[in-house]
Amino acid sequence: MKSRESHVRLKQFQVNEKTRQLGQIQLMMAEMEKMAAELEYQIAAEEKKAGNTDPSHFAYPTFAKAARQRADNLQTSIRELKVQLDAAELALEEAQAEFEKATALEERDAGHRSSRAV
Repeated sequence: MKSRESHVRLKQFQVNEKTRQLGQIQLMMAEMEKMAAELEYQIAAEEKKAGNTDPSHFAYPTFAKAARQRADNLQTSIRELKVQLDAAELALEEAQAEFEKATALEERDAGHRSSRAV
């Protein structure tokens, strides 16, 4: 049946799309984690240079303050992406289950067609 074959292809496409989306989220998270780590390194260097590690002190370096805010924003974004990652993993599992079901139906129908042809 052509409709079952196209249904299987559709489900395969959906699995591929969900896998791609999952990979994109993971890549974004990794890039943000790298940027946050670089900012933390820059903050530590600036604090060492100024000899001041207290962000509430009046002489705390403004660059370190700004970098700390950017690092905090990145960490917030990473947490939000983690929620999206969990949802994407769940969606991928569902798509894979639907694909396996569609494949099993196609194989069953192919077996029926071949047994009728004999």
